[in-house]
Parts: sequence; structure tokens; C-alpha cells
Amino acid sequence: MMGAFALQTVDTELTADSVEWCPLQGCRHLLACGTYQLRRPEDPPADPQSKGRMEVEEPRVRLGRLFLYNFNENNSTHPLVEVQRKDTSAILDMKWCHIPVAGHALLGLADASGSIQLLRLVESEKSHVLEPLSSLALEEQCLALSLDWSTGKTGRARDQPLKIISSDSTGQLHLLMVNETAPRLQKVASWQAHQFEAWIAAFDYWHTEIVYSGGDDGLLRGWDTRVPGRFLFTSKRHTMGVCSIQSSPHWEHVLATGSYDEHILLWDTRNMKQPLADTPVQGGVWRIKWHPFHHHLLLAACMHSGFKILNCQKAMGEWGPVAAGPQGRAPVPCPLALKLFQAFRSLGTPPKGLSKPLSEELYQHGRWLGTATAATTRDCGVNPEEADSTFSLLATCSFYDHALHLWEWEGNGA
Repeated sequence: MMGAFALQTVDTELTADSVEWCPLQGCRHLLACGTYQLRRPEDPPADPQSKGRMEVEEPRVRLGRLFLYNFNENNSTHPLVEVQRKDTSAILDMKWCHIPVAGHALLGLADASGSIQLLRLVESEKSHVLEPLSSLALEEQCLALSLDWSTGKTGRARDQPLKIISSDSTGQLHLLMVNETAPRLQKVASWQAHQFEAWIAAFDYWHTEIVYSGGDDGLLRGWDTRVPGRFLFTSKRHTMGVCSIQSSPHWEHVLATGSYDEHILLWDTRNMKQPLADTPVQGGVWRIKWHPFHHHLLLAACMHSGFKILNCQKAMGEWGPVAAGPQGRAPVPCPLALKLFQAFRSLGTPPKGLSKPLSEELYQHGRWLGTATAATTRDCGVNPEEADSTFSLLATCSFYDHALHLWEWEGNGA
């Protein structure tokens, strides 16, 4: 039996669209929340001379705010406490680096000004704060739509460079290098990947010279960054825009993708002609994220259909890949954080000819007015042998009612 119990609701004031727990030891109680607010231009002033002329529409302004919260498990009524807020351009995506860089946790932001921002977490009198570290404009007149770090899998080689892949609203991908000594961003390559918006870009965590991208043209593509601009494959299996991709940090050659076509596909990257599994989820799949310890669990943010937790154990067991982590250890409970966002377009008819679906669990809250669009997980930092694997924390934020919700979730999907 599984269930979710509300612990707290926080008003984020602006429409919230992104939440991320810090994954680093000693900082796993910190939760970042990003917001996106579209401010329409004021009504044009009355100008008699303008009548009969074609008027140029003023650009809409996209505002954002970054929040940092401290989770205090000893406070049963209000465990999430705001410790910082910072105004910025509208935030469309954000992710923590999985490893410390120059002794600090780094948070990357993709924003509506077309830039990737790096912020460094530093200690303050009360808790911690995020301070600007580096920023790089991808292109002029574009929105940075997504980013991913190359550090998703544990056991990174010392000589492996620290990289970020990002996508933008013009359909381009951008490969960035992060100087770890004096952390700053440097663009390595950019190339046209999609005809329309490139909604998502993601690394293959096992082979970080390989990246994947999904676009509004309905294409899923793989790229070798050593030869930018030449794709390794193009898949048209999704029938609408591809907006979520994540390589499994636990299973080599496993890739999950989601689309506006309301389906989640599970792939063996050695054979991208046919997915391992195809699951309808009754909503556009804006973000997906693998659980860091329950290796078979996949979170999906499904826009108007809320968020779902997929159990991939049967599909993975039949395929039989080798797990990357230590064997014979109990899974660690982990907070699951999701973000909710506005659906960008109408959704089409689900494709025919489904293969065997994954089993799923759906949790929705009657007060949610927004739509689910992302999923992320937090490392609890508990010894697996001492952990109670049946309880996790779940954080969600909803777009329309600008609310951040904290839940306790019971169940590990086994």
C-alpha cells in the first residue's frame, strides 16, 4: 500500500517551475526552487497618429526568482524554511552538479535571457546562500531551455572533464566546459540539432562524449560531441515534441525519454530502432528522473496528468543489464522533488501499437491547479543498512497557484 501525506505548503509568490535538492553530503537538507513569470507589456498609450499604422508589439518580459530552503526534520509543522531569495531572469531549468567543485556545491541555471548561470553554495551565519560565480550567453535572442551535467554517474574518472550540455529555443545545442580550478564557463561547441525548439539535452552518464537531444520537431537524436553537428541516430518513434531525456545512472545503456505524445519510452542505447518498453501516461511528459537508490523507479512529470512513479523492474529484469552500484544492500529512502509547469501546447492522440507497458503508480493532489513538468531526486545521505526504505520525502511545485508542496511518500515500488 502506498500513499502521500501533505507536510507543508509554501507560497512562492511567482509561478514555480523547478525544484532541486542538493545532492552533496552535508548539504542534502537544502532545496532550491526556481520560478518563471511572464509579464505582459502594458497597454499601449493612446496615440491618434498611430491609427492606421502597423504597430510593433512590445516584447514580453520573463521574470524569475530563485529560492533556497533549508529542510529541518525536527520542525514537524514547517520543516521547510526560506534562507534566501534572489531575483533573476525567468528560470526554465536548473540542476546541481553531482560533485563538489573547488570545494563547493554548484547550481546551474538555464534562463530566459539565453544564458547558463553558475551559482556557488557558501556557508552563511544562518545556513547557506547561493552567490553568482559565472554566466555565459548561449546565443542572442534565445531562451536557454535545459541543461545537464556530465557527472550523473558515481565513480567519475579524475581525468574526465567537467561539462554541461544545454539546449535553446532556436533548436541549438551548446557544449560547455567548466574550469574546476577557478570555476567558470567556456563554450566548446554549438550546433543546430532541431528545426524548432530543442526542449531537452542530456548526457550519456556512462559515455560522456555522447549526448542526446529532443526537439519540438518530434525527433530524438544522439550526438558524438567529438564531431559536433553529425548525429549518431535519429528516432521518430515519438509522435510529438520530445521534451524529457535521462540516462540511467545505475544501468549502462539504459535511456528514458518522454514526449508531448503522452508516452514514456525505455531504450537500450545499443539499439535505438525499437524501445524496450512504451508506457502511456495520459499527459505530456515534461521531465523524467531516475531515483538515486531505488534503481528501478522512474519519476515522470506529466503536465495536466500530474506526476507518476513508474516501476521499471519487470522491463529491466527481462532485459537483464548489470547494476552499477554495490550488490546486496538495502535501498536508501530518498526525497523525490518534482516541478509543475504550464503545458505549452495541446496534446495529440497517443500512438498505436504499444509494446508492453511499465507498471505505474499515480499520485495527484486535488488542490493542484498547475501541471507537472519535471522530476528530480535527493540523496538522503543515510547508511543503507540503517535506512527505512519505505518512506521518502516528496516535494512538488505547481505553476498556477505558485505553491511548493512537501509530502511524505510511503512505498519503494518493490
